[in-house]
Amino acid sequence: MKFEQRIKQTQQQTQKLAMTQELQQSIQMLQYNTEDLLSFLENKSLENPLLEVKIETDEMILPKKTSTSNHSDDQKTEWMEQVPDESISLFEYLINQVHLNYRETYLRKLVLYLIEFIDLNGYLTTPLEEIREKTEATEIQMLDALTLLQMLEPTGVGARSLKECLMLQIEKDDSAPNLAYIIVEEYFEELANRKWSIIQKAYDIEVFEVQDIFDYIQKLQPYPGANFSREEESYIIPDVVVKVKDDLIEVLSTKSSTPKLIFQQAYFERMSRESDKEVQEFLKIRKSEFEWLQKGVLQRGNTILRVAEEIVKHQSQFFLDPKRPLGPLQLKEVAKALSIHESTVSRSVNGKYLQTDFGMFELRSFFTTGISQGQSGEDVSTDSIKKEILDIINEEDKSKPLSDQKIVDLLLAKEIKISRRAVAKYRDELEIPASSKRKRYDRK
Repeated sequence: MKFEQRIKQTQQQTQKLAMTQELQQSIQMLQYNTEDLLSFLENKSLENPLLEVKIETDEMILPKKTSTSNHSDDQKTEWMEQVPDESISLFEYLINQVHLNYRETYLRKLVLYLIEFIDLNGYLTTPLEEIREKTEATEIQMLDALTLLQMLEPTGVGARSLKECLMLQIEKDDSAPNLAYIIVEEYFEELANRKWSIIQKAYDIEVFEVQDIFDYIQKLQPYPGANFSREEESYIIPDVVVKVKDDLIEVLSTKSSTPKLIFQQAYFERMSRESDKEVQEFLKIRKSEFEWLQKGVLQRGNTILRVAEEIVKHQSQFFLDPKRPLGPLQLKEVAKALSIHESTVSRSVNGKYLQTDFGMFELRSFFTTGISQGQSGEDVSTDSIKKEILDIINEEDKSKPLSDQKIVDLLLAKEIKISRRAVAKYRDELEIPASSKRKRYDRK
């Protein structure tokens, strides 16, 4: 059989998007938050002598200070009164106390050595025996050094476990409930797991006394070094502002979200007189760069504003109703209304913030899923359902907390259809324990 190879030329027409550098950077600019955008433009101005970035701020807009700390500043407990200046580290604070309070002895050297093994939470995480092997100290000397370390502030520092941390704080607190120290020492697991009948029988006390001790323990600080481990505070610059007056909602761009780019005309005209071809080519490239940067910045600001307006249109009740209800809203709904791609909406809301008279909110937070209520009713947002669950639990009788099924029944009475499994899921997301964990035994 003779094999014959034939080569044929054909024409085929296809469409595809060419991702030019300008298009890529335009997409990148849309994805930037305001701070990153300003940094990007400042770097461009260093490369391009024809470009000057003028950053304007709105007189009525103040940046919102945020902290990356995982611990609330609202906790008003006694240990807060002993918190030192946060400008120094936990390590420095402990070292200063040792030099101030303890004489120069071998034990003081051991205390200073132990401090090197304290983590940011204030715990001694390395086993004492392992630390002792690195020194010539005896076991008794090491234990004495640990005792001296645990006498320092903040109370609880140098603990080797949560249990020991709580015991150190109870020991120093004259107002601690009777039996609190010994119950934590001997029945810590039972107390934490609410097996209070065991404790009640062991000490022949009333169950409400165990409840009082449990409430007291909740107020103690599980992380003694927490106030020293805060990261640097940052500021959020809003991209849009919402103003409400007489039930009318107005959405405005901030000056910070659309920086003003100034073309250096005098420099351009002066350099244009040069006959050098390389200079002329350089000017041409830089002028073109300025033009597309200016276009990109304006387009970015316009896109964010349009998306924000559409969000506010869908979530108008959030701005008008003091309860701040959110309706179900998806990216594709906004994308369809504005005739843009979902990815464009996503880039426009991630890291972009909306400021109101009652707070600042990330645009992405206005997108919530909904639960179908069947043919007879509209979808209800998960955010609204969570608020209803929270209200129901806050109003329940704490001596007889509601089961998940009972919450389902109460929601159904409000014409909200939801499964017991969904209630359990949303309750977990709200960090609300099950009914058995919510039961209280207060004094009658």
